[in-house]
Amino acid sequence: MSISAAQVKELRDMTGAGMMDCKAALTETDGNMEDAVDWLRKKGIAKADKKAGRTAAEGLIGVAANDLSAVVVEVNSETDFVARNDAFQDIVRNVAQVALATDGSSEAVANAAYPGSGKSVTETIKDAVGTIGENMGFRRSAKLSVKSGAVATYIHNAAADNLGKIGVLVAVETAGDAAKARAFGRQVAMHVAAITPMALTEAEIDAAAVAREKAIFSEQARASGKPEAIIEKMVEGRMRKFYEEVVLLKQAFVVNPDLTVEQALKDAAKDIGAPATITGYVRFALGEGIERETSDFAAEVAAAVKK
Repeated sequence: MSISAAQVKELRDMTGAGMMDCKAALTETDGNMEDAVDWLRKKGIAKADKKAGRTAAEGLIGVAANDLSAVVVEVNSETDFVARNDAFQDIVRNVAQVALATDGSSEAVANAAYPGSGKSVTETIKDAVGTIGENMGFRRSAKLSVKSGAVATYIHNAAADNLGKIGVLVAVETAGDAAKARAFGRQVAMHVAAITPMALTEAEIDAAAVAREKAIFSEQARASGKPEAIIEKMVEGRMRKFYEEVVLLKQAFVVNPDLTVEQALKDAAKDIGAPATITGYVRFALGEGIERETSDFAAEVAAAVKK
């Protein structure tokens, strides 16, 4: 099949591999991007796929919290200019407060009554499109709660209080000092914003992702020509390293890289005054997973000239 320059460029942006290697990978995998990444990794040309969700929409992430719960929501707009609009920011704040009174699911929040409008969140945002002059929409929400302790919040690239480009929640369950638990949870939330772990624990990592990593590591190890027993130990070592890179509790803590997050939690428990457990986290990055429509400006000009 024919491989386009755009495909080659996309694979190169994803992996950092050379243009010819990317073209070869795509040719060998019939243009399948994910298989091409694996092909490059098996050849030792590319590192693990660290492709982030593409930012495809503007708007804001908002957070809200009470003593034992916190929520994070995403409301999208077409431009960053509107995201800086006071009226739009008020909408996101209100949606976050509405979410706090629900179970936090996107469906529940979308259908919940918006303050003072007599309509749902979805209907109110649609009505605001005419006022603000730009297409907008509520996209998603999530909620974490604890029986005792605190759910910490953190906003990165803040546009205003509790509003920004990345929002994180971290739940810390403890019978100890809730304020101290919240303070530690906020540090972990900052870590999550920066490092983007794949899961809280090894057990929570998708089985298919684990199998994929093992297959790649095994093929790389076999290429060394070493005996099968040695290969098995090599794969075990690579998998340990993989877990240290993607599992939150096993990652080096950004606040103190000499400790893992799990070790830092044990140290924090002494200050909190009781055993503490991180029971969950949520990370929302604005627009992740939605592709932005792009256009070739030069091609548009050329087409216009021909008309």
